[in-house]
Amino acid sequence: MIEHTIQDTPVPALGFGTYQLRGTACREAVADALAIGYRHIDTAQAYENEAEVGAAIAASDVPRDDLFVTTKVWVDNLEPGTARRTTAQSLRDLQMDYVDLLLIHWPNESLAPLEATLDALDALKEDGKARHIGVSNFTPTLLQRAVDHTTIFCNQVEYHPFLSQDALLAQARSHDLLLTAYSPLARGQVLDSDRLQAISERHGKTPAQVTLRWLVQQEQVAAIPKASSAQHRAENFNIFDFHLSDEEMRAIHTLAAGKRLIDPTFAPDWEQ
Repeated sequence: MIEHTIQDTPVPALGFGTYQLRGTACREAVADALAIGYRHIDTAQAYENEAEVGAAIAASDVPRDDLFVTTKVWVDNLEPGTARRTTAQSLRDLQMDYVDLLLIHWPNESLAPLEATLDALDALKEDGKARHIGVSNFTPTLLQRAVDHTTIFCNQVEYHPFLSQDALLAQARSHDLLLTAYSPLARGQVLDSDRLQAISERHGKTPAQVTLRWLVQQEQVAAIPKASSAQHRAENFNIFDFHLSDEEMRAIHTLAAGKRLIDPTFAPDWEQ
C-alpha cells in the first residue's frame, strides 16, 4: 500500500470510511475492507457504529498494530470532561485500548474554548488513549488556532474534484499535517463527469478510481471513501497500479467549482 509519512508516522493514503453504515451491514463491510487490504478504518461517535467497527476488527486476523483507526468526538461532547468520558466509551465500544487518531468532529465553542478541548484530547494522548489528535471540518482560521496551540496530525474535510481545498492544502503542507478527504467521490457525482470518464478510459479504470488516485497522488492527502458494496470496496482499493500524468492531474483540478455537499446547521462555529 502506498503510504504518506507525516511527522515520521506512516499513514495509509487510502482508508475505509464507515459513515452511515450500521449493524450487520457495517460489520460485514469492515470485515470485507480488512480482507481486501484496507488498514485505515474511519468511524465516529456520531456514526453510532463504533461497536460494529470494533467487533469486525476484533474478529479479524489483522494485528492491531497493523491498523490505523480513527474516531471523532461529536460536536455536543467538546466540553473537556465530556470529551474524556465519551472517548472512554468509544474505546470500550471499539474494544481497543487506544485509537490511532482522535479528532474534533466539528468546531463548536459554545461548550468550551477550542484550546480547552484540544488540551483534553492532548491529555488523552498523554494517557495512551490516542496516538495522535486532530480536527475535522476546520477552516484555515480555526486550523491555525489549533496548530498554534498544539501538534495537530490531521484535518479531515470534504474534498473532491468539484470542491477546491487549496488553502487548507497549503496550510497542511506548511505545518506538516495530513489532509484527509471525506466524500471523496462527491456522493457518486464523479461518475457523471465527462472529463473523469475520458481519463478513466485511457487507464482502463472507473471515474471513481481515477478520482481516488488523483487524491492520494497529491502530497499529504489521504482519502476515506465509503462503499456499501463489496465490488465498490474492491474497486476503490485497486488504485495503486497506475499513475496520472501532470496534465491529467491539472485537468481534474480545473473541475473545481465550489460545489460543497456538506453544509451543517448544527456546528455554530463552522463557516464555509
